[in-house]
Amino acid sequence: MKLGDRIALVTGGGSGLGQAIALRFAEEGAQVVVNDVRLEAAEKTVKEMQGPARGRAIQADVADVAQVKAMFTTLERELGGLDILVNNAGIAVGPGDDRAGIGRKAEARIMEMVTGQEALTHLDVTQNLSDESWRRMLAVHLDGTFFCTREALRLMSGKNRGAIINLSSVAALTGLEMAPHYSAAKGAILAFTRAVAKDVASRGIRVNAICPGYIDTPMTEPMSPLIKKAVTARTPLGRTGTPDEVAATALFLASDDSSFFTGQWLSPNGGLFIG
Repeated sequence: MKLGDRIALVTGGGSGLGQAIALRFAEEGAQVVVNDVRLEAAEKTVKEMQGPARGRAIQADVADVAQVKAMFTTLERELGGLDILVNNAGIAVGPGDDRAGIGRKAEARIMEMVTGQEALTHLDVTQNLSDESWRRMLAVHLDGTFFCTREALRLMSGKNRGAIINLSSVAALTGLEMAPHYSAAKGAILAFTRAVAKDVASRGIRVNAICPGYIDTPMTEPMSPLIKKAVTARTPLGRTGTPDEVAATALFLASDDSSFFTGQWLSPNGGLFIG
């Protein structure tokens, strides 16, 4: 087993990519702490685990520094340390975001392009983005990644080893016009990954990122059939990805197989972005 005797924390592990990563890590022998803002979702993931070590569910909003500190205090008291951190917790929309309205505009834009019409539909997402939505998006993704990374490093530094994996997105590489705040948060996570990787390399702690393309998860489920077809058409492999394919990438970055990787990003995206 690739992660035998290791302790891992996966944030946002109650569904989607986080759930798939937590389950894969457990199969590979890790003792996995599953965090989610919804305790029942984290507990459900723990119940589904198949592996030699027991799992543990902890409720916390990663955007709240006090809750993050309390989570790590519990983790240290009960488990004694941490070997792997996966900063996965995230949201697709912020408070008040009109996802349905933006989706309808995007569909209209697609039809205009397909029929060769002049672009008459304007998304106007940025000018209508609220302060609350912008702040919550950055708080969950960027603040949450920072808060958890800071606490994890304090534990990992005691042993001078560890692996941190930050979930970014293909949106950080290409920009997603329907979600500028999401793109900004995910882009900042990539810059943070590079900086922290250099900061902690002397301690033997590796920090990398994953930039998934379009993956079949609850976060992408609300996409309309037309938009899904457009995304698939732009993807050379002709399909969306699965959570298990992202989990396999996370396992590689968490294990000794990637011992010479740090400050890097891997992007399971089917060729949607080739950089």
